[in-house]
Amino acid sequence: MKVVLLCAGYGTRLYPLTENKPKPLLPIGDKPMAEHLLEKIERLPEVEQVFVVTNDRFHTHFKEWGAAKRFKWKLEIVNDGTKTNETRLGSIGDLRFVIQKFKIRDDIGLFAGDNLFLGELDGFLSFAQSHRPHTSLAVVDVGDRKLARQYGIVQTEGDGRIKAFLEKPENPPTTLASTGGYWFARESLDLLDRYASEGHNADRLGDYIAWLVKVDRVYAYPLEGKWYDIGDLRSYHEADRYFRKETNQKK
Repeated sequence: MKVVLLCAGYGTRLYPLTENKPKPLLPIGDKPMAEHLLEKIERLPEVEQVFVVTNDRFHTHFKEWGAAKRFKWKLEIVNDGTKTNETRLGSIGDLRFVIQKFKIRDDIGLFAGDNLFLGELDGFLSFAQSHRPHTSLAVVDVGDRKLARQYGIVQTEGDGRIKAFLEKPENPPTTLASTGGYWFARESLDLLDRYASEGHNADRLGDYIAWLVKVDRVYAYPLEGKWYDIGDLRSYHEADRYFRKETNQKK
């Protein structure tokens, strides 16, 4: 299994913090944001290699950071070649870029570099593997329909199969929010090419999932524990306060 960590965004909603530093390398508690997620991924024995895809503007930042870190696998830092927010490849574009560049024909775990999960990921991985060859995504119940308007929301059947995916709906039918965690079976990777060939949006993963629900089966796994989607300064400072408090309590 390979993991792709999406870190090619420009973090414009976190200016001025991200004017000269990529969002996934901003400190959360006692370490860069991305390291919290990578430490959880490192505890998954199935993971053989991790690709961190970034842009040309912040490529050097990630290279220097990656060279100084020691995980059980060497981080492969991938430059997608874009230089501005306007020319970015988008989430699907970056995923396909990595797959094509490294000729990946393996199961892929895909995670957004600005999402923090307090729970472990082993349950999600086991669930996803048990539903192959179909795609699975991690969801969190945000518990509030007003808050749910900010996220991609899923409706599920009793077995976890997603029957509808709605991007930031005005009237959310549920409070199950899609997080930045996805699992794609190697048998299903050709669907990414089909999606692209049909001219669909390459930016948002939610658009791909909404399309995939219609042409294939997609399953949702509810994660335990708190989840932070670092989309703006408020959410960044909230997560930082939480992790600093947790760090101090462990000392």
